[in-house]
Amino acid sequence: MADPNVLRDPESCVRQTTATEYKASEMADIITTASPEQFSSSTSHKDDPNPLLDTVRRLLPRPIEKRGVAIYGWLQGPEAPRLYKISPFLPRIQQLPLRLVDTVCPRQWQRAFALLVFYVCWIATFAAVLRKSAVAGDVSGYGEPIRLQCGGVFWVENNDCGLNGTYCLPFSDSSFAFRCPANCLSEEVQNPRAVGAQEVIYEPLVVGGPTSDGQHDYTYRGDSFICSAAIHAGIITNSGGGCGVVSLTGQQSSYPSVSRNGISSIAFDSSFPQSFTFKATDVSCKDLSWDLLAVSVVYTALLSLFTKSASVFFYSTVIGCYLQAALATDTPEYASIATLVSSAIGKLLPALLISMFMYRLYIRRTLHGLNAQVEKTVLWLGPCWVAVLADYTFELIPLERLTAHDIKQQPGGLASLIVIVVVLLFIFFAQAWSFRQEGRLLRYIALYICLGITIGLLAAIPQEELRLHHYILGLLLLPGTSLQTRPSLVFQGILVGLFINGVAKWGFDAILQTAAELQGDALDGSLLPSITAINATISNITFTWPGVPMGWNGTSVLVNDVERHRDYSSSQTERSFTWQRMVAEEPEYFRFGFFALSAAYGLEMGDYTMGGTWLANGSWIQMAAGAT
Repeated sequence: MADPNVLRDPESCVRQTTATEYKASEMADIITTASPEQFSSSTSHKDDPNPLLDTVRRLLPRPIEKRGVAIYGWLQGPEAPRLYKISPFLPRIQQLPLRLVDTVCPRQWQRAFALLVFYVCWIATFAAVLRKSAVAGDVSGYGEPIRLQCGGVFWVENNDCGLNGTYCLPFSDSSFAFRCPANCLSEEVQNPRAVGAQEVIYEPLVVGGPTSDGQHDYTYRGDSFICSAAIHAGIITNSGGGCGVVSLTGQQSSYPSVSRNGISSIAFDSSFPQSFTFKATDVSCKDLSWDLLAVSVVYTALLSLFTKSASVFFYSTVIGCYLQAALATDTPEYASIATLVSSAIGKLLPALLISMFMYRLYIRRTLHGLNAQVEKTVLWLGPCWVAVLADYTFELIPLERLTAHDIKQQPGGLASLIVIVVVLLFIFFAQAWSFRQEGRLLRYIALYICLGITIGLLAAIPQEELRLHHYILGLLLLPGTSLQTRPSLVFQGILVGLFINGVAKWGFDAILQTAAELQGDALDGSLLPSITAINATISNITFTWPGVPMGWNGTSVLVNDVERHRDYSSSQTERSFTWQRMVAEEPEYFRFGFFALSAAYGLEMGDYTMGGTWLANGSWIQMAAGAT
């Protein structure tokens, strides 16, 4: 009968070889512990001839040479390198699942069949819960709910709806059933957004809400996040998402600020041409992302406990975590389940190819031969899941992206970066000491010097911005975890999880991106109109400003955040604009910005000024300095 250990772990079929049979250059690939005697004849590298080193030594002054040789010798590590191997705590308890497998499935074909049945059960359970989560019944009178993203809106910012909001029609008399995913409270405005004279950032954009305690008396401004507003109104929940009916109700005045269900809405004391309200439904369409997460965590934990094969554990975990993130907890924007599945499968294949290299080069050394089943599950798989759910678990870290703009703009961003760098330095020195003990420090120093030079050269490319995405960070730092130590299990699990999270949600974005790609809806620092004279009465107001500067073709005027005037003129002469008050006894807010027109690029809008206020009594409050 075959050796049970061989049957349990296909990788253990490799011929067992003593350390003395390996060349010195191959010793770093042995995962078993070796005694100093075994290393004495094969790994003594202190006196190995090195022509390049000898040449450098001859060129250096004697004191510097002696110090350099001493440092080089220390970096090479001890004469008899120590290869780390985790000795399990309470080994009999930790290896109980493996002994159970030996007893129930003593033959290799039995284990292969049991693994196949396990995979079938996993896929069937995951698919059943995913289907139940994705499919919702028809809402009476409205049909199947339309799936919205957390940031879905009727009215887009600044002048993107066109003059008088033409591109965002209809304003009223339209209703449909909708469906929102879970966790929409995390959807926030990432760049300054104007609401009248106010500026909103790093919070959900919800303007208005219930004007009384009545359950149906809530109205929201048209540019509010629909799903966040539905949570605010109590139509759906943040934890489970849900369905409802939304109706456009046209112009509304005086949107109140109300704190409900974890959201403090924004007040707006003037009119807006588009508003909406909600109506609850009896259709159950709860987002089961967290139920799917429970399924994925349980199956990966069982696999971790009951298999000794490093490759089976690693590849199964990568696929399971990836599908959980890509199809449930960290999905990209999608129009239907079919497009979501197509996108996920398209990114899975290259992710698996990269995972193969990750495993062969770095991860195999950490996981191969590790029979501390509980420690592997807790220290490697647990942190991996924490990083896969980075959008939730790292949400409290006030740093959205590792870009200079975000670090400066986001409150606490610089402090968070400093803390992260300090922690990484501490981990670096701890890992470097372990690599030195194994006699592998120099090669990893050389590797990271090459990586640093490469990143520096990339950062120096003109008109490009360096962007270290989640998956790139995981790949860059992963080599530093190629040790079988308990800290390395934790660090490696986190980095693999970051890789999975980044690919699942954002795909393989380039390490270099243009400023326009990174800018999104952020300010671009363009010129702003300078309002030089204001003639205001109770019923009308007139603005004047100098001519349009070179490079621009006209001026856009927003009134209450709606584009009401577009002056097509590149003349250097003074320009003016007169506005008649729309609703008596209400303040109105004005913002001004230049635009450019070209046959190649169409309409290109610059930044707008901050909002100035025309009070109901006819007086004018000048806009503050700055752009929106």
